Amino acid sequence: MKRVVLLPLLVGLLVPMVPPMLRSQAQEQVTFILPRTPMVSDSDAVKPVPRLLDGRADLTGPWVGGGPIGDIEREGGLMPGALPLLPWAQKLRDSRKPENEPYTLCLPMSVPRQNIYPWKFAMSYTARGLTHIYVLHELGDAGAHRVVYMDGRGHPADPVPTWWGHSIGWFEGDTLVVDTIGYNDKFWFDRRGTPHTEQLHTIERWTRVNFGAIVNEFTIDDPGAYSRPVQLHFTATRVRPDVDLMEFICNEDNQYGIAGGFAPAQPDK
Repeated sequence: MKRVVLLPLLVGLLVPMVPPMLRSQAQEQVTFILPRTPMVSDSDAVKPVPRLLDGRADLTGPWVGGGPIGDIEREGGLMPGALPLLPWAQKLRDSRKPENEPYTLCLPMSVPRQNIYPWKFAMSYTARGLTHIYVLHELGDAGAHRVVYMDGRGHPADPVPTWWGHSIGWFEGDTLVVDTIGYNDKFWFDRRGTPHTEQLHTIERWTRVNFGAIVNEFTIDDPGAYSRPVQLHFTATRVRPDVDLMEFICNEDNQYGIAGGFAPAQPDK
């Protein structure tokens, strides 16, 4: 059974009006709710990749990781300063403050961001075979779910910008390729505030390398905010087989936001 433990600093701060000094302390010290998600054992992690009945590699999970949390540049394998942000995007990232982060207000974290809680690929089959993959997060998506269309359709010509964008996917051998456009520009890539624009186009290449790990080769192509496409590398770890996602309703008990005195503001827009 997985348990979550609130950081001790939360006690006494959960009041409607938080004094500025306490608010500042909360933002610096209350970084997240500590998880205790049981992970796959070292001996099981190196076992072969399991297969579905159709012979494909089983990518289901649940997994932890596979995307950035605090700093997409560092966690994606780049050297400091190597992320090719345009000057305006660099200035915006440097000006953003933790209390204005959309994710802390129960809004979706979107792609490619992950957190320290489990997520999984849920495959949907019909008589025609695999038609959809749903990406489900325990508490990273504000209760929503991401849809990857696997039925051969293309992207719409002029998609309405949304938090998760429009995703189509296909398999190249054992690798799941997910191509996404149509994002809005509201979410942050990481806690640092790394931005993007509605021109964002992402490509994910998910490959399970053994029982315990899946790799995400992630490409950012956003000429509105970056001077060139960027290739990043992330790895997710398999949750113990007897553990599945738990229920989480962000708006029901957003103690992180309450403790930090966060407000739904985006002054940089």
